[in-house]
Formats: sequence, structure tokens, C-alpha cells
Amino acid sequence: MGYRSKRRREKVTYDYQCSLTNEAYVLTEKAANPKDLLSVKAYYEMHPEMDDRPAVVKKKLGLPTTEEKH
Repeated sequence: MGYRSKRRREKVTYDYQCSLTNEAYVLTEKAANPKDLLSVKAYYEMHPEMDDRPAVVKKKLGLPTTEEKH
């Protein structure tokens, strides 16, 4: 009797680099336009009005927090 080997599916990853911050990151899908990819940090620097991250996250990253009082 022979052994049955299970075939492992290999994960293909793609390495990219943010054009603004030079931050490196890995994706599991190939990007259609890799030059247009931005890191999260770069996106929020370009669009500060869209920054809806909680104050805890901003504090952890060392960013100024704007606590809104109700």
C-alpha cells in the first residue's frame, strides 16, 4: 500500500510598495494598477476629512484625537 499525499494549495502573494510613504505591504490578489495603490496611512493623510478611525486607534498611532462631546 502506498501513502496518499494531500496536495497543499500554495498561497500566491504579491508585494507592493506605497508610492507616497514607501511602506511595503503584501496582497493576495494581483492589483490591476499597482502604481495607484496607497497605504492606509497615505490615504488618511490625503483625505483627513474621511478619517473615521476611533480615538483609541488614533491615540495608539500617536495622532491627534478630536474628542467630540455630546
